Amino acid sequence: MTANPRIKLPDAAKAGEVIEIKTLITHVMETGNRHDKNGKPIPRDIINSFVVKFEGQQVFRATFGPGISANPYVAFHMRVPGPGVFEFAWTDDHGVTTVATALLKVA
Repeated sequence: MTANPRIKLPDAAKAGEVIEIKTLITHVMETGNRHDKNGKPIPRDIINSFVVKFEGQQVFRATFGPGISANPYVAFHMRVPGPGVFEFAWTDDHGVTTVATALLKVA
């Protein structure tokens, strides 16, 4: 998997506030429907699972199919329970998982 995940959190948040979390990861996302210059099918290779945990508890999950674009961008909202660490995990068809973490500061 080509990685380079980017994560955007607010610089600071207050407990109980609803925040937006934005993520972007670099990945070709080959659908398996195309053929190379010799006519051979290019094997499917997509990110099929995206899981976000906050302090060890799952707060977001998405399952992707072949219609997802290359370099998938995902944004979601959540209510801030307090300070903590996010863990973001992207898993592709080959079972390769890219994990990134980000600290959420709470004022």
